[in-house]
Amino acid sequence: MKEAVDLLVEKLGGLAPRTALVLGSGLGGLVGEVENPVRISYADLPGFPVSGVTGHAGAVVAGHFAGTPVLMLAGRAHYYEHGNAAAMRPVIEALSGIGITRLLLTNAAGSVDPDMLPGSVMLVDDHINFAGTNPLFGEPSDRRFVGMTEAYDTGLRAAIVRAAEAAEVELHRGVYMWFSGPSFETPAEIRVARMLGANAVGMSTVPEVILARFCGLKVAACSVITNLAAGMTGAELSHEETKDMAPIGGARLARVFRAMFAEGFADE
Repeated sequence: MKEAVDLLVEKLGGLAPRTALVLGSGLGGLVGEVENPVRISYADLPGFPVSGVTGHAGAVVAGHFAGTPVLMLAGRAHYYEHGNAAAMRPVIEALSGIGITRLLLTNAAGSVDPDMLPGSVMLVDDHINFAGTNPLFGEPSDRRFVGMTEAYDTGLRAAIVRAAEAAEVELHRGVYMWFSGPSFETPAEIRVARMLGANAVGMSTVPEVILARFCGLKVAACSVITNLAAGMTGAELSHEETKDMAPIGGARLARVFRAMFAEGFADE
């Protein structure tokens, strides 16, 4: 981690963002709005995993976004790529090491709620870990017993709600359930998800939330809804559908983030 931290500090050249934004499917274009960007490939940062998923560029882009210093992560590694829930641990530990205190996560998700249609945006209020694994497996210290009562920071969620109102974007709220992937869920699994209180399902984010809380970062997350979940329409699901629909909800979520960053953060 130290090598990656030292390299990031050197490349940032005095820029000291406190907020990092992980760009999931449909939001990669936001890096083009970063002013005076510094771009670093994951491949050049020791310990950073390289994603093999189309639409995930695998780069750190830092600069100013809507007037606020930011570090954007264009892409992530997923559990289903490596069989390692802690694949993003070196990344999040490095972010903490350079002084990041807030982590904003985004993802593409399937809707379990028939009223939350493709193209919608959902603020994650809580999550259900349905994957049967945890990125802190094997952590030897008592730090592994991370409290998750407020995994998603109240203040950051309130800021996202205010920004959505300012940007005139309808913002759904709900519970995100993490499945391991890479296969999509079955209709029976979606019925279970609904019974357990999930509003959306997906294959990322939850390990990063756990790791971020382990590192003491404040966390918020938003889902871009790309499809109605298995069994809800009778149609088969596909990654192509995710890629096609993600930019629609991604454009709405981008408006929210522009408004949020333009407002700034109270503790800076």
